[in-house]
Amino acid sequence: MTYPRTFSHIGLSVPSVAEAVTFYEDVMGWYTIMTPSDVVEDDSPIGVMCTDVFGPGWGKFRIAHMSTGDGIGIELFEFPNNETPEDNFEFWKTGIFHYCVQDPDIEGLVEKIVAHGGKQRMPIREYYPGEKPYRMVYCEDPFGNLVEIYSHSYELTYSEGAY
Repeated sequence: MTYPRTFSHIGLSVPSVAEAVTFYEDVMGWYTIMTPSDVVEDDSPIGVMCTDVFGPGWGKFRIAHMSTGDGIGIELFEFPNNETPEDNFEFWKTGIFHYCVQDPDIEGLVEKIVAHGGKQRMPIREYYPGEKPYRMVYCEDPFGNLVEIYSHSYELTYSEGAY
């Protein structure tokens, strides 16, 4: 029997783990559960596991772990020689292109994101104008990761089906 799995965490690649931790603490209010630290390619359990994932020759990187208010993990990775993509919004390409948080004060969170170096990508929109008070907006953190913000839970927003 198939049952709904819970979401554990998401990993974000950023140019500076220290700056990302500060941004996510100050703007999103997320908890730091492991401060930034180095991971090196060696025979330790974490070193071996990373070689399994990245292949040999990855060398080292920095990592920090954070948690949202509902216990979802955020892994922040800073790889040496990281590159910022020319276009971080190639939505037609497969893969993860955004993450979403929920905040009833969308305007306030957008203001904080922008004040801390991010940007608002669109106006705040209503999903069901005149019918439901559900709103959303896409922003971008200072590191180029796309952040969608919902005013209400995912289940409430989509509970009635089609737009």
